[in-house]
Amino acid sequence: MRGRLHPFFIRMLKLRKEMTMDKRKSRTYFFMILPAFIGFIILFIVPVIMSFGYSVTNWSVYNADIEFIGLRNFQKLFSDVKTVSAIGHSVKYAILITIIQNVLSIILAVLLNKKTKAANFVKTITFLPAVLSIMVVGYLFQYIMTSADGGLLNSIIQFFGGQPVNWLGDSNIALYSVLATQVWQWTGWSMVIYVANLKSIDSSLYEAAEIDGANGIQKFFRVTLPLLYPATSFNVLMSLIGGMKMFDAVFVMTKGGPGYATETIMTTLIREGFNTGKTAYACAFAVVFFVLVFVFSKVVTYFLNKWEGAIQA
Repeated sequence: MRGRLHPFFIRMLKLRKEMTMDKRKSRTYFFMILPAFIGFIILFIVPVIMSFGYSVTNWSVYNADIEFIGLRNFQKLFSDVKTVSAIGHSVKYAILITIIQNVLSIILAVLLNKKTKAANFVKTITFLPAVLSIMVVGYLFQYIMTSADGGLLNSIIQFFGGQPVNWLGDSNIALYSVLATQVWQWTGWSMVIYVANLKSIDSSLYEAAEIDGANGIQKFFRVTLPLLYPATSFNVLMSLIGGMKMFDAVFVMTKGGPGYATETIMTTLIREGFNTGKTAYACAFAVVFFVLVFVFSKVVTYFLNKWEGAIQA
């Protein structure tokens, strides 16, 4: 008929209209994320590049003339026993807190994954420490673990006939004492994430496992644990990165002591950068920290991806 468009042209007009709308949406999304992207570049990318640049110079608050010195800061860093110990402590701390915190969180989440008032109360109590500041928790446990005047923990031990323990003054156990406080604080936070993941698991999967004759332990390892992958991947990475950058609790409870038994990368970095004014040396330490976190994250992500592939297979 005269004046009527061919169906082909109608489809083309509709397609053009849809493409125009998609372009508008894309433009809107772009401008929405642009401020965050600019902030990421200014607050993260630029400082990282500057740290790499300054790490190969002699920059310090006592030296006005900045000169290129190559890898001398890194050579000094890895030849210093205290610095190497700090790196070792951070790696050990990160691995231990990742394992202990996530194992305890999964156990608590499975045990408390019930719609009862008692379970909800215990979950709330377990999560509460995560609301507190790390500094507050550090001062609290410094009082509990202190060897002066017995301390609360030692008073309880002595009440039952035991010998007092120098929790924060013994170089063999001081790091583990700090570790215990952070496990206490953050286990509930990880538990809540695991509980949320457990709620999303279809109950019919457990029913099918029961029909196949699976007991409680078999259901956990064959149904629950594989389907906890999303929460596990998130919690493991957060625990690992959080452990590597530990500073607050160590600073409050031991200040890196006794000796340098609890020195970490962050305590040494901040001391060298702000207290002694060795800015370039601190930048070299920051570069080492960045590389360690990057490598750890890549290794953990690799194994998590392998686990995900095994689950999907």
